[in-house]
Amino acid sequence: MVDFTLSDEQLALRELAHDFAEKEIRPVAWQYDRDGTFPEAIIEKAWAVGLMNTHIPELYGGVGAGYLDGAILEEELSWGCSGIQTSVGCNGLAVTPLLVAGSEELKREYLGRLVQAPLLASFCLTEPDAGSDVAAMKTRAVRKGDRWVISGSKCFITNGSYANFYTVYAKTDPDAGHRGISCFVVPRDAGVIVDGHEDKMGQRASNTATITFPDVEIPLDHLIGEENAGFKIAMMTLDRTRPGVAAMATGIARAAFEFAVSYARERVTFGVPIAMHQAIQFMIADMATDIEASRLLTWKSAVLLDQGKRNTLLSSHAKRFAADAAMRVATDAVQVYGGYGFIKDYPVEKLMRDAKIMQLYEGTAQIQRIVIAREVLDPARG
Repeated sequence: MVDFTLSDEQLALRELAHDFAEKEIRPVAWQYDRDGTFPEAIIEKAWAVGLMNTHIPELYGGVGAGYLDGAILEEELSWGCSGIQTSVGCNGLAVTPLLVAGSEELKREYLGRLVQAPLLASFCLTEPDAGSDVAAMKTRAVRKGDRWVISGSKCFITNGSYANFYTVYAKTDPDAGHRGISCFVVPRDAGVIVDGHEDKMGQRASNTATITFPDVEIPLDHLIGEENAGFKIAMMTLDRTRPGVAAMATGIARAAFEFAVSYARERVTFGVPIAMHQAIQFMIADMATDIEASRLLTWKSAVLLDQGKRNTLLSSHAKRFAADAAMRVATDAVQVYGGYGFIKDYPVEKLMRDAKIMQLYEGTAQIQRIVIAREVLDPARG
């Protein structure tokens, strides 16, 4: 029997997250967006009430929440502001390599840091010439005596300016393509340099920085998993985090939809609310369907993980569809508002800008289609 009923604990989590989004995030979201302010105070509050680091197992001081739990939480916080949720939730991406392949010593040290204080961590994969083409990365890690020496630069790093430590991908065998990549934990105080903060179109409350590793030395035991296994670790990580990105896209879409519905009921043209016009009704109906479908795909991809099953295909389905749907819904919400939707004083303008990044980060919509096609066409997969 298929049952989409949430447990009492999940309902309580959703209520907690929604209440936090409504009271702590929504009232300041548009100001944070306008000013590009980093939400340190909100991050501290989210940490204090247990809305951060939810995937960290109880063994390491966390609550051990499931992936469906995380998706529920991320949709609600993104309904408040996806930029602020990105800041609050990025630790999940950063520590997943540790959860997937890290040693017990690394897990206890670095996961422990996050549960003991409202600290941040960053995931460092993308480079100026190596985004979708991960194998083109130029960052190097060379073994010298009892140390790894890491040299190179990473871009578009979420929370990079504020991170306490970084999970970093670097070439350990430059001639082996994606089979020559390894993953490391690099503490900030090892000599990491923050080179700059990006001035973004959307999600302006999240920090996005360029991070440089100028011959940074770390102990040999800070290798995550096996040498040259970094690409596999990265792909396993993204399978686990893409349901969360899909949930964020669903939250953005839901916010835009609710604003559009409210405006359509109030705005009068030709003597009636525009919600009475069939052209608007059809737009609203399509928005509602997109949101429901996004949530169901997101939940299914998360539940597979909670069941211990491979979710590569479903996570790409969910991320691709929900991101594209968020862009459609936000764009149509602007259309419902008409000329007012194009004005920064109205909320849907921000949501349209926020939605666009969902089609780009953690694997573009085009990369997701490549993954989906590969999974569908190769009978050996699945």
